[in-house]
Amino acid sequence: MACKNSFIAVSFSHLHQTEGKRGITGDDTSLNGIRLHCSSGGVRTTLLTFVVESKSFQFGWGEWTEVKKCPKGYLVAFTLKVEAPQWLGDNTAANNIQFKCGDGTVLEGESTDFGTYGDWSKHCTAGAICGIQTKVKDVARGDNTALNDVKFFCCD
Repeated sequence: MACKNSFIAVSFSHLHQTEGKRGITGDDTSLNGIRLHCSSGGVRTTLLTFVVESKSFQFGWGEWTEVKKCPKGYLVAFTLKVEAPQWLGDNTAANNIQFKCGDGTVLEGESTDFGTYGDWSKHCTAGAICGIQTKVKDVARGDNTALNDVKFFCCD
């Protein structure tokens, strides 16, 4: 999914499991969807903003967070918080996300503390993030992870 025309991402929100840690008998999923809020050029009003949503929201697990917006500039890089496979436990996969704005501000999601952040992606060399592609595990019996990985695309 990509922003329309010459729009680029200025903010984001995400779908996250809100039940907290469910323990050995529960099934945690954590970060379950991402929305990019796109705006055109230097115009940053809600009237000219639209949303690009990842396909992983289809399961409906959790609640959408408040929008986190760059104070200046646009989203230009990200890092994903991922929990390593729990061979005898409950897998969650992607758990949280951080975005870096063009002015250096870091915006962090509101999800669980499972896992660790990976390296920052390369910064968009010109322009900003404008598209999203997610990897989602289908619903399974027992252990679900929902959003497993994400790729963002840059536009000039």
